[in-house]
Amino acid sequence: MNDFLDLCKRRQSCRGFSERSVEHNKLVQCVEAGRLAHSGCNSQPWSFVVAENKDIVSQIALCGQQLKQNVWLNTAKAFIIVLEEHAVLSPVISGFLDSQYYAKGDLGAAAAYICLEAAEQGLGSCIIGIYDRKKICELLNIPAEKQFGYVIALGYPLNETIRQKNRKAFEEIVRFV
Repeated sequence: MNDFLDLCKRRQSCRGFSERSVEHNKLVQCVEAGRLAHSGCNSQPWSFVVAENKDIVSQIALCGQQLKQNVWLNTAKAFIIVLEEHAVLSPVISGFLDSQYYAKGDLGAAAAYICLEAAEQGLGSCIIGIYDRKKICELLNIPAEKQFGYVIALGYPLNETIRQKNRKAFEEIVRFV
């Protein structure tokens, strides 16, 4: 089987982490993967904040438990916050497009690369959709006007069973012409 497709099948949203700490070098590898993601016009409109300090991680976990959701975040061992930076496009292209035109998709690619590298390192990951952005900004000294791309929880999976992916049928979503 294709190694990359196997990795895609192994990567899943992990909602429970073991007590094992995540090694610093594995977090570095995850961010390096995100840094290497493709971006429109090679604008690289991102920066990353890696939280690995236990106290800070605990506080971020609380920020992600809005509306009584994500109580499992208390088990996360690290977080990577993907921030949106100003995209710098070539003068020719910037005359036609807003400089942030590609940024959202670019940040999505960076987050996907981070999560895939986490899976390659034996880590679980989950992109968090609900969180108190203001509190995270205060906690991590991020300027209030900074746009968040993603908050990614990381750790070693509590349950290493790979779930069957429930996806639409290939034939239902693909058309070759």
